[in-house]
Amino acid sequence: MNSNIIELKSTGQRAQLREAQEKQTLVRLWREELEHGSFCGYVGGVGREFFLLWVVGDGITYDGMYIMRHRDISELEAPDKHHAFFEKALALKHILPRPPRGFPLDNIRDVVQAAGAQSPVIGVHVDSEDEAEVCYIGRLVAVEEDGFTMQELSPDAEWMREASFFAWDEVSTISIEDGYAMSLLAVAGPAPALLEGEAGVSELPTRQ
Repeated sequence: MNSNIIELKSTGQRAQLREAQEKQTLVRLWREELEHGSFCGYVGGVGREFFLLWVVGDGITYDGMYIMRHRDISELEAPDKHHAFFEKALALKHILPRPPRGFPLDNIRDVVQAAGAQSPVIGVHVDSEDEAEVCYIGRLVAVEEDGFTMQELSPDAEWMREASFFAWDEVSTISIEDGYAMSLLAVAGPAPALLEGEAGVSELPTRQ
């Protein structure tokens, strides 16, 4: 498949996502290169490289917002074939999609800065060597020229004392307000100060 075909596919998907955002259509999408299963939700914004999805979980709950790359979508269903049921169930639970307005989605640097300002912890999904995503959770510490640093939370809800560095080009997805990350934060409490003068990338992913 040449790059022209990929670009045309991506342009068509962007148009579909924009229409879904305007009409508040519930969509479902797959990213077969990154994970099994699918995401369901409402489109909260469409940028040049990324889009924002307000995610509805299998239990008909709000499952956080995911900022994903257009190029990772392998299939897009708009509307989701079970959208009527989901919409009625969400209404019964008084769950109303409230994505942030004007969230920047053109490049990863803007996405990370906006996510860090929006939420006390963010999920940073990294393309790993075996092609499955790995997610690190923590608070944004600083944005630099070639990447950013984050103070991570361990799977046992313990704050790391050294900052981890992430290069811009290794990040595939940013998540905010998802239940797992917010539960880690609730158990961990406020982050302690980082150890002075020590920074290094943690060897342990927060979740697989």
